[in-house]
Amino acid sequence: MITLIGKNLAEKGLKFMHYGASAECEACRFKSTCIDSLEAGRVYVITDVKDTEQPCPIHECEKVKVVEVERADIEALVDSKKAFEGSIITVEFPNCDKECTMRDLCFPEGLYEGDKCKIVKNIGKPVNECIKGLNLSLVFLE
Repeated sequence: MITLIGKNLAEKGLKFMHYGASAECEACRFKSTCIDSLEAGRVYVITDVKDTEQPCPIHECEKVKVVEVERADIEALVDSKKAFEGSIITVEFPNCDKECTMRDLCFPEGLYEGDKCKIVKNIGKPVNECIKGLNLSLVFLE
């Protein structure tokens, strides 16, 4: 999909979280191209950078570039019984209120509970064991 991003950020391979539009975006003539194609709370990766630039008052350099993006693969921990490459899973966050080094992988940014995702790569067991004793595998989700 096509969107716009600050000129200084427009680099192939850059991952970013879309947090939604700012107030200034509502009246912008580029809003449908820039903001409306993206979903707030999702992570995207730039796959191509075009030469076209447009003015934008909210970015530091006051310019945006046209880029192609797609949703980024998300690294996450899932139940090992469901961690088969190529399978489609429904994201279910664990019932856990513990603070640990793996929390960001159990509750990854860019995913919502109930999302349907494809496991594109099973990396295997995480470096640390789950402090609740859950049997988890580290995967990349699409």
